[in-house]
Amino acid sequence: MSNIAKNIRQYREDHNLTQQELALKLRIGTKKIEMYESGESVPDTQTILRLSTVLDIPASEFLKVSPTVNAAGVDEEIEKLIEEIGTEKAILILRTAKDFSEEQILNVMNKLYNTQT
Repeated sequence: MSNIAKNIRQYREDHNLTQQELALKLRIGTKKIEMYESGESVPDTQTILRLSTVLDIPASEFLKVSPTVNAAGVDEEIEKLIEEIGTEKAILILRTAKDFSEEQILNVMNKLYNTQT
């Protein structure tokens, strides 16, 4: 199933709409919604824009890749990073960073990046 298919279904469900209700709002057949959500068909640009309007979501959100999560509920990319840097460093970083604001983290990352170049 494509990311677009997963995202359409997720956003539809987030808005508590059935496939029939969404189809009615978009003025298309229910079968089309089924095909989009199963990945059998990809909506054209106009349909993506209409979905965006009906679901009040930026069109770009339909193209985003959903993070993959393992059985433990951890994003696989984060799990891979932990493996690369080691558990001890990851724990140290997370314990230190949990109290930082987003701006502080970005400043630290910027300083680290500048010292590497």
